[in-house]
Amino acid sequence: MILRIIAVGKLKEKYWKDGVADYSRRLLPYVHFEILEVPEAKMKEGISSAEEEIAMELEAKPILERLKKANSLVVVLDRQGKPLSSLEMAKILEEQILDGRDVTWIIGGPLGLAPSLIKRADLILSFSNLTFPHQMIRLILFEQIYRCFRIIRHEPYHK
Repeated sequence: MILRIIAVGKLKEKYWKDGVADYSRRLLPYVHFEILEVPEAKMKEGISSAEEEIAMELEAKPILERLKKANSLVVVLDRQGKPLSSLEMAKILEEQILDGRDVTWIIGGPLGLAPSLIKRADLILSFSNLTFPHQMIRLILFEQIYRCFRIIRHEPYHK
């Protein structure tokens, strides 16, 4: 099984990079994973809704190309998605492991994700009704995936 995380934009601040690096290290004993960053669309301040949609589709294009090559469960992170508990998420992940299926997680940029990506998803997942920076969501996703593997293996999380 391979976990893929496809994210729009790069982690810029050191604290985000450090947090993701820490959870990446923790995940190594459990799973092979890949991180793919696609470029954020360049936008001027105050662009129209139509221009925002064009920007999101530009960001979606390389992601959709990558998904054509992957035989995996596609999980899109979107505020309008389904909220799951950590136990529910672990169960879904465990089912994919047992089926020998990869999982691809998609994190949008500041504008969110294009409708074409949301339509392609097998699961639309929400971590909260609140809006978070996309860089923070990447760290939260890594933490939750790590937590899921601890749950699946019946290992304690907090010491």
